[in-house]
Amino acid sequence: MVYRLHNKVQNYAWGGFDYIPSLLKIDNTAQEPFAEIWMGTHHRGESEIEVAGNKQPLGNFIADAPTQKLGEATASKFDNKLPYLFKVLDVNKMLSIQAHPTKAIAEAGFADENERGIPVTAKHRNYKDDNHKPEVMIALTDFWLLHGFKSIEGIEEVLATVPEFAFLQESFQDKDIKTLYQTIMELPAEQVNEHLAGLYERLKDSNLEKNTADYWARLGFEQHTNNGNFDKGIFSVYLYNLVNLKKGQGIYQAAGIPHAYLEGANIELMANSDNVLRGGLTVKHIDVPELLKHLRFEGITPAVMDGERVSDFEVAYPTVAPDFEVSKVHIPEGQVYQHQNNNSPETVIVIEGQVTVDEEVFGQGDSFFVPAGNAYSVTANADAELYKAYVPFR
Repeated sequence: MVYRLHNKVQNYAWGGFDYIPSLLKIDNTAQEPFAEIWMGTHHRGESEIEVAGNKQPLGNFIADAPTQKLGEATASKFDNKLPYLFKVLDVNKMLSIQAHPTKAIAEAGFADENERGIPVTAKHRNYKDDNHKPEVMIALTDFWLLHGFKSIEGIEEVLATVPEFAFLQESFQDKDIKTLYQTIMELPAEQVNEHLAGLYERLKDSNLEKNTADYWARLGFEQHTNNGNFDKGIFSVYLYNLVNLKKGQGIYQAAGIPHAYLEGANIELMANSDNVLRGGLTVKHIDVPELLKHLRFEGITPAVMDGERVSDFEVAYPTVAPDFEVSKVHIPEGQVYQHQNNNSPETVIVIEGQVTVDEEVFGQGDSFFVPAGNAYSVTANADAELYKAYVPFR
């Protein structure tokens, strides 16, 4: 048995105007930004599930019989709750530089802020819940992002070749990324402006390629200069790895890895949390001491995933996260994909084409929920591409 979902759209200012409206068949004549589709039970954007023609919150549906809906293994491991949040994103403006805490840090931070009486809705709050937030993303279009610090050698090259950054060489004499980054993050606004002014002037009228940090730094100046003040996240554009994912490629953001989405549409799957520690390219709260405590200050070689074929129709993107896994299912017209999900509930969204699932038709942008222990059959009425979220048990 599968159940149709009705999902929350988040209209954040950084969202695009075309991709999600087109996916959901919405006429966006008002040119409102459509940033994210949320599929899950998170309180800030809970899905509704259609049962016998009536809608109810997905969380209530699960809570009525958690072992039956989630499966015994998932219910036991994740306290009778759906452990993942499934999304579609369309990034039209650069997102904030951010990192996410480990489970232990989130639990301690959430308890501490509660004890100090900081409201969960407070803008200066760091921990909105007690969960970690590892993420995996799969590109739906050409996608650009920043991911982790460059190698020691890569950072040395930046400091030697970007003239406006020469003043930072002294902070990197011991090749300690944390010392360098702390120096940057603790710079007063007037010094940030002073050091970045020359870079802004040099880049603003230049002809730049997308595969360069200069291109994204200029965009950062354009999108994130507030009241005449430059954003110190511009420094990070040069210190992090610039990654370009092609459609169908993915990457995993582990706890403590700084990253920022720059442009494109993607599928994103994460633990069910909203804990974000920010580091720039934003007007939102940045807690520098807290951020510095939890970042991984090491050179990262981005591990781009092409997926692992698990059947004729399905490619999976496994990670070390116990909360979730995502797979892409491509079904040629007239073919049938059959599946039995024994230990985990599944959430499925149709990205391209049209399918019939147990006699119900789902088109582009439609999604459905499959409780654990159910066998289902998907027939492609036209070439179809679906993405499926689930809890991995091997």
